[in-house]
Amino acid sequence: MVARGEIARFWSLESLHLVSSDGGAEPSALADDNGSEEDYSYEDLCRASPRYLQPGGEQLAINELISDGSVVCAEALWDHVTMDEQELGFKAGDVIQVLEASHKDWWWGRSADREAWFPASFVRLRVNQEELSEGASGSPGEEPAEDAGRGRHKHPESKRQMRTNVIQEIMDTERVYIKHLRDICEGYIRQCRKHTAMFTVAQLATIFGNIEDIYKFQRKFLKDLEKQYNKEEPHLSEIGSCFLQHQEGFAIYSEYCNNHPGACAELAGLMKQGRYRHFFEACRLLQQMIDIAIDGFLLTPVQKICKYPLQLAELLKYTTQEHSDYSNIKAAYEAMKNVACLINERKRKLESIDKIARWQVSIVGWEGQDILERSSELIHSGELTRVTRQGKSQQRTFFLFDHQLVACKKDLLRRDVLYYRGRTDMDAVELVDLEDGRDGARTLGVRNAFKLVSRTGDEAHLFCAKKPEDKVRWLQACRDERRRVQEDRAMGMEISENQKKLAMLNAQKAGHGKSKGYGGGCPSAPPLQSLRPVHQRHVTVPASLPQQQVFALAEPKRKPSLFWHTFNKLTPFRK
Repeated sequence: MVARGEIARFWSLESLHLVSSDGGAEPSALADDNGSEEDYSYEDLCRASPRYLQPGGEQLAINELISDGSVVCAEALWDHVTMDEQELGFKAGDVIQVLEASHKDWWWGRSADREAWFPASFVRLRVNQEELSEGASGSPGEEPAEDAGRGRHKHPESKRQMRTNVIQEIMDTERVYIKHLRDICEGYIRQCRKHTAMFTVAQLATIFGNIEDIYKFQRKFLKDLEKQYNKEEPHLSEIGSCFLQHQEGFAIYSEYCNNHPGACAELAGLMKQGRYRHFFEACRLLQQMIDIAIDGFLLTPVQKICKYPLQLAELLKYTTQEHSDYSNIKAAYEAMKNVACLINERKRKLESIDKIARWQVSIVGWEGQDILERSSELIHSGELTRVTRQGKSQQRTFFLFDHQLVACKKDLLRRDVLYYRGRTDMDAVELVDLEDGRDGARTLGVRNAFKLVSRTGDEAHLFCAKKPEDKVRWLQACRDERRRVQEDRAMGMEISENQKKLAMLNAQKAGHGKSKGYGGGCPSAPPLQSLRPVHQRHVTVPASLPQQQVFALAEPKRKPSLFWHTFNKLTPFRK
């Protein structure tokens, strides 16, 4: 373990800056968390980032620490959900021990007694490694029971200084963030609008989204923060009310984050042409912006909305309950965490509709409106026996989405090929559990059965599961479907028509040239590189980085969707 006073390391987006305990610094270009260069002194830098290191610099220094026997740990900024057994999955807030960092994009680490690769950009290294156990559990602002006695003996001046550090970090990063937004609006957007021969209005809307609205909002937010900032005694600053006052305004980040993947795709297409690369570089130089590509600047709003809950959690930890700002900071932390969760939920919805669109394209003989016209999430799927009024049994595979239940039939020879066989409007029916025995309407003996009964007429759909536990799952899934529909309405969770159309268009393009029903399989796993960790020569580094978007900063309210599990089993022509 490296002692706290021996050496402090600060990683920037572009380079590594090492500061020894005597205050001497190696010359290096410094950047804050958002990549902005500033002429910070050593003291300013310590105040700006008291606990965390930003990965992305030289991995050699990390490996030197590891080889010296030091334990180097990182905290997950976002969820990393993976189906690749060679990758390490984790949730935001999880602590990962870094075992090797020789590769720029992928590091080798351990979490929950499992070792695998994980994306370096999804974590941030902690400065005070000895504090890893502290804060690993429990809510912000609460000390573990075993440390409570120790915490009471901490010097008051030390805790005030810690709070000062966090306050100054919030203020410094906010000011730099405003500069980033101004550079984007004045350096890029203004110049792009002057060159109508190169950019259409639609292209600019796709690339930059609503970032100009975010800039206006953040200017007002920073102005209010400055009013609450106590320059003489920063630890007395009361900034919690600013977050509460503007919490509804932060919802504009949802649109930007949802648009970001499309912006990256549009920008990547333009960057294949030399004139666009030269144009954006000229814009950067003309605005005297730091040496970061335009896609790096466009990522800053996504990073920023993810950082607010982390910063407030840090501030709450060093704010005593007697402090006048304690209750507001606690409420602000919860509010910003909810904002991040809402944005994350909308992002999950968008990712889900892409998968659902590809699923629909794979179904043979689809009829009627697209599934996305009413649904945006797969809740449950499996096989059931549907019993008709005439007593005829039909073995079908059912997919329960929000608002509708879709029935499909498997091909007799190719059991992984599905044919469309109708759907049921879940908004128009009620769930009825049936006891084992004879069904009065059909004079049939039934087991593991339930009904979906029409609210307006006498129509009823009878279903039988193979096992009692299967029936229990279907009953719970139907109840979950109703609950989620109500939650979406309460949260105002809606997917725009343009996003739905785009998802279907992309799915159809992906299946272009393939026979319908045979071209909608899951995307294949990415090819693997030959780079191996020193201690695991048989494991290879993933070739492509996961797309860095918006991930939950806290436990999501809903369990992860089983869509991909079902999709892998049932999509046609899967190799």
